[in-house]
Amino acid sequence: MDGLGDRLLAALRGGLGGQWDIDTDGEQLSIRHAARGTPYWPPRDPPDWRTLLTRIEHGFADHAVPRAEPLPVRWGRETDLTISAVQALDPYLKHRRPYTYRRGYLPQPVVRLTGLREPDGALRDGFLTSFVNVSCVSPIPSIEEHVRILDAWLGVLAGIGLHARHIEIYGSLLPWQRGPVGGITLRFRHAGLTIGDLVLLWNRQEPTIMATDLGSGLERLGWAITRSPWPTLVHGRLAATAGTGTLDAIRTATLIAGHGIQPADRGPGYALRRLMRAVWPSLGLSTAVRHAHSYWDEISRMVTPWPEICRCLEEEVSRRDHRIRSRLAR
Repeated sequence: MDGLGDRLLAALRGGLGGQWDIDTDGEQLSIRHAARGTPYWPPRDPPDWRTLLTRIEHGFADHAVPRAEPLPVRWGRETDLTISAVQALDPYLKHRRPYTYRRGYLPQPVVRLTGLREPDGALRDGFLTSFVNVSCVSPIPSIEEHVRILDAWLGVLAGIGLHARHIEIYGSLLPWQRGPVGGITLRFRHAGLTIGDLVLLWNRQEPTIMATDLGSGLERLGWAITRSPWPTLVHGRLAATAGTGTLDAIRTATLIAGHGIQPADRGPGYALRRLMRAVWPSLGLSTAVRHAHSYWDEISRMVTPWPEICRCLEEEVSRRDHRIRSRLAR
């Protein structure tokens, strides 16, 4: 799509209004509010996860964006597990079919084992092997509609306490290509912390087939609001009882097992088996599993109750421990 970066820039200038300063060198873009410069102070009484989700849903509803039900955690198409809400657009965007799996505001639990890590292998603050991909995914008739969704998102952010004067939108206007899809990605920062991105997408074979993928993480939004220590924000009081790698593994394993997936040597169950390598038999799982189950159940109704998940995970840890002991005894 020749000149698409220029068209996007023109739509941003026309759609965001005079309260935003838009700077570009022709490739790199930075958009900041004219009233920027004031410091950000976290609220004394930040919202809990349920309240935060409700405010986001109401914010999108105020802009006529309906909520969609989450995709299944077991994906079984190009990936074993759902790794991004944008997969809801696959039929339309990749295969040029006249439908999507979901559209609108989509709070989607995802499993992504590729988060950035420290040299010692620990996940960096801000990254998890599973999180809630807070998204707006939708086919769009024009780039102007893409900018309208961006403007709606700025309103949603303001409604949860992340006001425009602390937001920067930045990125490259040069398109990228990945298989049958092209795109332009812009990112959001709030008071210096990256909180998500906005991606204009199109089918390379038929560029009039366009879509918006607006994405953030519920946990990152909570982090931006509270500026709390990341382990405490995600794991609560459990952060003082076990390593974050172990707690992260239990949290993600609970999500996977909670959607009826059993440990296996291949397929979606392999991710569950791989995660449980970080958990040792001496660690009691009940409290951590209940904590994670309560969190995930707020987003996407779990089909497996927490005691059954606990039994499944404990059996997997015992099975692995027995195999290790047997090898050492030879």
